[in-house]
Amino acid sequence: MNDIEVSVVIPCLNEEENVPGIYEEVRAELVKHARSWEILFIDNGSSDRTRELVRKICDADSNVRAIFNTRNFGQMRSPTHAIYQAEGAAVIGMCADFQDPPALLGEFIRQWREGRMIVLGVRRSEEAAGAVLTAARKAGYGFLARNADYAVIPGATGFGLYDRRVVETLARWHEPEPFFRGMLVESGYSIGLVPYDRPERRGGQTKNDVFALLDFAVSGLAGSSKALLRRPIVWSLGFMALGFALAICGAAAAFAGWAAWPWVILASQFGLFGFGFLFTGLLGEQVRIIAERTRRVPLVIEQERLNFPPSRTRPVRQPFVVAEDD
Repeated sequence: MNDIEVSVVIPCLNEEENVPGIYEEVRAELVKHARSWEILFIDNGSSDRTRELVRKICDADSNVRAIFNTRNFGQMRSPTHAIYQAEGAAVIGMCADFQDPPALLGEFIRQWREGRMIVLGVRRSEEAAGAVLTAARKAGYGFLARNADYAVIPGATGFGLYDRRVVETLARWHEPEPFFRGMLVESGYSIGLVPYDRPERRGGQTKNDVFALLDFAVSGLAGSSKALLRRPIVWSLGFMALGFALAICGAAAAFAGWAAWPWVILASQFGLFGFGFLFTGLLGEQVRIIAERTRRVPLVIEQERLNFPPSRTRPVRQPFVVAEDD
């Protein structure tokens, strides 16, 4: 039986100003609320002193573990990989910059013990992000709400707690670009929500500019909306129906002795559009099927692990690759 009750996963990228503080505050919350625990840092190719500071923490506290990636694998793959490597009966994912408040950990654990499979923090507002990023997030949430295969939760960034069964289920999907917050909803497990006001970042610079959010949104939409791949097929039916109607109008015009060629040109144009969208939709469906059959890409390549017990050097849930020594 697993002897770790709660794992907290903290992804990092150039967070030297925040790593010591986030460790202290998360540790203090876990000591108060968890029977046993671990903290897992995963560094995504930092160029500052983040890894040095994480090493010192690992040396001083055997409950803290670390994974160092060979490079930056992006803000979707690296955190998800660490979640799959955590051993807790419950796994909490959060950022290192204090915009995910450690003070909520106790409430997450309480709701989980009461039976919730997933407990997510939901931001009441995005004012701290600035007007441009706030507008971009609202537009992204709106587009996902209209086009995703399942409902998204506005304000939920993935900060929250996930039961071990949820983690094991999602790991078996082998998503190469895991939109984790969407996967949580797609799983259908019960979700508890904890509203909170987003605090200011305490130190360092945010990695989420408009372009990073756009990249994240596109990856998330591609991973959570198979319906968009089928949309051209629906459009093709509409174009072909309109072309057929125009052809009838052309025939009626010719029968009445009027010029029929404008109707014929329009009918042929819409007919060609219809066939074009039909084949585009079928191609998209083939791409979707291929993607469903080839989900075996490692999320990251690890350079080093710290403080992992020998039994966890080669986890069996989500495959990963260890870089060869130079």
